[in-house]
Amino acid sequence: MAAGYIVLTALGSDRVGIVDDISAAVAEAGCNVEESKMAVLGGEFALMMLVSGPSTSVDSLSQSLPALGGKFGLTVGYRPTREPRAEAKGRPYLLKAVSLDTPGILHAVSAVIRHHSINIEDMETATNPAPWTGAPMFQLSARVVIGPAVSLAKFKEDLQRLQTEHDLDVVLKPVFAPGAETAEN
Repeated sequence: MAAGYIVLTALGSDRVGIVDDISAAVAEAGCNVEESKMAVLGGEFALMMLVSGPSTSVDSLSQSLPALGGKFGLTVGYRPTREPRAEAKGRPYLLKAVSLDTPGILHAVSAVIRHHSINIEDMETATNPAPWTGAPMFQLSARVVIGPAVSLAKFKEDLQRLQTEHDLDVVLKPVFAPGAETAEN
């Protein structure tokens, strides 16, 4: 039997039990959660899941999602997708940036990444108060894959310029497989 894949999304007022409600519906449909990302943003809970299963089970789950959203007070959607691809060809890196929070920082960083045709695999940002002053601090953490055609030296130059122009602290470190030598060694 052919496998099906969807990306399921849910958004609603944060409350205890949302993950259990959605994951129970996925399991009851005979499907599996392969990957998920969840966060509370303001007072809203946001969820994304890569769901797989036999095509008939995935189709059945997809058709039940509007009713599920109504039952749990969530905006629920889905989009058909394909089987996850193997890790993209290239060098995996972790990019971190920290600065005082000002408008446009995320755009400035993402523009440099895009300019070099680097793919963002995963990214999180947050704004938190600084330890002693309480000033709002912007933090970014991204996993990127730098393709073989990308000049790492030129990318690092542009990150250095970005640090100066936006008063950022930027760190770019290669990611090694578990058990392999780390960048700190």
